Amino acid sequence: MENIKRVQLSEIAELITKGTTPTTLGYEFQDEGVNFLKIECFDEIGNYLPDKAAHISEECNEKLKRSQLKRGDVLFSIAGAIGRVGIVTEEMLPANTNQALAIIRINRDDVYLPYIKLILTSPIVKKQFERKKQGVAQLNLSLKDINELSIPLPDKEKQIEYANLFAKINIIMDQRNKELESLDELIKARFVEMFGEGLKDDGKFEVRFISEIGKVVSGATPKTDVEEYWDGANPWITPAELSDESFILYDSERKITDRGAKSCAVNLLPIGTVLLSSRAPIGKVAIAGTEMYCNQGFKNIIPNDMINSIYLYELLKMETAYLNSLGRGATFKEISKQIVENIRIKVPPIELQEQFAEFAKQVDKSKVVALKAA
Repeated sequence: MENIKRVQLSEIAELITKGTTPTTLGYEFQDEGVNFLKIECFDEIGNYLPDKAAHISEECNEKLKRSQLKRGDVLFSIAGAIGRVGIVTEEMLPANTNQALAIIRINRDDVYLPYIKLILTSPIVKKQFERKKQGVAQLNLSLKDINELSIPLPDKEKQIEYANLFAKINIIMDQRNKELESLDELIKARFVEMFGEGLKDDGKFEVRFISEIGKVVSGATPKTDVEEYWDGANPWITPAELSDESFILYDSERKITDRGAKSCAVNLLPIGTVLLSSRAPIGKVAIAGTEMYCNQGFKNIIPNDMINSIYLYELLKMETAYLNSLGRGATFKEISKQIVENIRIKVPPIELQEQFAEFAKQVDKSKVVALKAA
């Protein structure tokens, strides 16, 4: 994009604002009414998921006049799953939203909205708020941050060209995601066949507390965030880096030095540790494929010889809703170390666990092939 002018988002937007949670004003959500859009109403590529929308009354919508949505509004998530982008269409209206979504309203003939969506999900923008994550347990962006985002703005013909190309890529990505989902379902079906549904005790296997089958350790972040802490060799994981594409983590975007790790007394997690995100998004899991560190958004389980890491991973993955319900806290929800230790799980014979793990690893190899083909 050489010789293309750059503008701040505030220069091309007529409005950048956000909403409010209705309950803070004394209104309750209801079964029908005006759509109330949250982050979960949009998938990772911005597709609208109508079944996820909540609803508010006409009276509440009028009270929240500042955040009433219009066709063409760009919604950008500024809390939780940072950087998710959607565009408001006629089918969503009337609608309102909360403070986790910034509303970006652009009414200019020289701006193509699908291009804005494209650029807001690109590394060009992600790098601008990535540095704000350093030393922060849970990043929230402000409206000031959104106003100051710098984006390239080519002529409209080029905007359309780039957006159309990206739309074709999205079709390929969607096909790949469906493939991956089918492989995940295959693993889940095999698990249920061998061990039953998640944590449900059907009396077939021994049941133990997690504290009995492994050691639970917390992650941490350096209290003083200095540059010399971040040029090390060991991966340092945050919950935002967890994905469902592969359950074993071998690397991360950031590396921490031994000095950085010492500054926050964080544990070096051994290979096979099951990482459980204990802050938003609560309940995501992964397995350490190499020695690594993590931030305080995790409670990690280092299994003993009674438990196979892949078995434990799949068991916890099936219980995301339950794990999320265990979150406690007034400001933001978190699962404590004690709560994790007191979770009761089924402990089948280790031979059965390893048989399942081998099956899961073979299916994971198929997922890798699907990813490379995309």
